[in-house]
Amino acid sequence: MEEYAREPCPWRIVDDCGGAFTMGALGGGVFQAVKGFRNAPAGVGHRLKGSANAVMIRAPQIGGSFAVWGGLFSTIDCGLVRLRGKEDPWNSITSGALTGAILAARSGPLAMMGSAMMGGILLALIEGFGILLTRYTAQQFQNPVPFADDPSQLPPKDGAGQKGQFQ
Repeated sequence: MEEYAREPCPWRIVDDCGGAFTMGALGGGVFQAVKGFRNAPAGVGHRLKGSANAVMIRAPQIGGSFAVWGGLFSTIDCGLVRLRGKEDPWNSITSGALTGAILAARSGPLAMMGSAMMGGILLALIEGFGILLTRYTAQQFQNPVPFADDPSQLPPKDGAGQKGQFQ
């Protein structure tokens, strides 16, 4: 299963970093807006200022964390594609596990194992869902079975009646 819309590997890393930053900044911005609104003092004006302040402070940090995760994941994925010579779901699953382990390295070996397992399981679920969705949509667009000719309407096979057929 190939992804036709993807960039080649060196540019894929930059592309995934940018996409992950955008996703983290937008999602983190929404989350921080709600959190800042709820934690601000009473009054609509205070709550809106608290919401905007939380978004300005935390959304870029969350986006940066997502960008680091996306860049490391893509770097490992491109390395596995180069090393194995093929692009398949196992690369993504392994990349997710290794990314989780590397990012948790400062917390010790037990945290690395837990993060590696979570990253691998999460990517396995994502890849499995993608494969199921692809197979389901592929079945919808299969060519229909052509109509079979009715044998009673076909001309005889022995050649009788061929002379006057087109007169």
